[in-house]
Amino acid sequence: MTETGLSAAASRYDRKRDQIIAAATELINELGYKGMTLTKVAQAIELNTTSITYYFKRKELLAEAILEAAIERYNRIVDQAELEPTPFDKLHRMVWATLEQFAQIRSGDAPPVANLSHIRSLNEPLRTRLSDQYIVMFRRVRRFFEEDDGSRKHLATAQTHVLLENLFWAQAWLRRYSLGDFERVAHRFSEVLAYGVSGAGRDWDPALLALEEPETVKGLGDMNIAFLKAAAITINDWGYRGASVDRIAAELSVTKGSFYHHLQSKDDLVLACFDLSYARVSLAQRAAERIEGDHHRKLCASVASLLELQFYGDSPLLRTTALYALPPDVRAGVIERSNRMARRYAGVLIDGITESSIKAIDPLIAAQMIMATLNTAYEMRRWAEVQAPEQAIKTYASIITRGLIPNR
Repeated sequence: MTETGLSAAASRYDRKRDQIIAAATELINELGYKGMTLTKVAQAIELNTTSITYYFKRKELLAEAILEAAIERYNRIVDQAELEPTPFDKLHRMVWATLEQFAQIRSGDAPPVANLSHIRSLNEPLRTRLSDQYIVMFRRVRRFFEEDDGSRKHLATAQTHVLLENLFWAQAWLRRYSLGDFERVAHRFSEVLAYGVSGAGRDWDPALLALEEPETVKGLGDMNIAFLKAAAITINDWGYRGASVDRIAAELSVTKGSFYHHLQSKDDLVLACFDLSYARVSLAQRAAERIEGDHHRKLCASVASLLELQFYGDSPLLRTTALYALPPDVRAGVIERSNRMARRYAGVLIDGITESSIKAIDPLIAAQMIMATLNTAYEMRRWAEVQAPEQAIKTYASIITRGLIPNR
């Protein structure tokens, strides 16, 4: 074959491979790793399964290609941000480039990008290999906040975590906005990330909340409650696929049969964990509404109680990444419940803006960011456990109240 012929063949190979990755990305984002099968990928692009295995011999290798492509696309966004002169410019470039990518995906001008939470679903050694690639990107972003000061590394780690998780989660709530609004959203998004929500002269001011027992666990036996607690932690750590029934049962030193005696399926367990999580968020919000003080203080109270649960509690909130385990119709209901929690925070922010305890921000965007920041706080448990609880909660919460670049 001539050189021209070889080049044309290689080009066809690359185009088909990219087509497979794009189709598989849509499936993994919609159905999770478990639901993304080679057969479904083949059906999506009208090929047979054997044709897919010519490019990817195993499902795990296709998942690796999907996630490596996603990490590379986010690395290109970091490349752009690194060229900016100031921390705010870097942050805003990250936000704008990410929203621009999501806009291109929605309009069909770019292929979909995988949610990086699927890394947890992979077996070793792929899980560690991809995690290491993500950590390299994470450290690049962390340098935006370290400013060559080693003493800030602890805070910079939390700041980077909040920034990246908010960017990843934005694709979910951006569906409520038209593409023509994305530029305005990027500016409002950047403002809240950079400078927080606290009004002039206001600082972290939490009250201690006594939270009631959620209605969703009243009447459940001790073993069912124990399964819910163990499942939330195991799924948060290992993803839905990694959190096998055997692993959850082992956490409680019971048999697999005991699990099925108390719960019909793992999907039922996931849904029950979400019910418990949102009940806890709602209880914290309602308890905060009843305390004395302005709405900034009420916000601080609910945030503090939920961060304590996420960092140190034995029944943390289930990560939204577990949504991929649920059937699409059930998932929609869970997402709507999350949006109700966000709208309640938006109401607190609106009342705070009226009384000037909260600065003039876009409350709908800020509320989604608060929910994302609280939900992802579980992943900072190791970060929090080496600090006094009060200090860890105050430091992490300062990203909500004062922002990533507070010295304005």
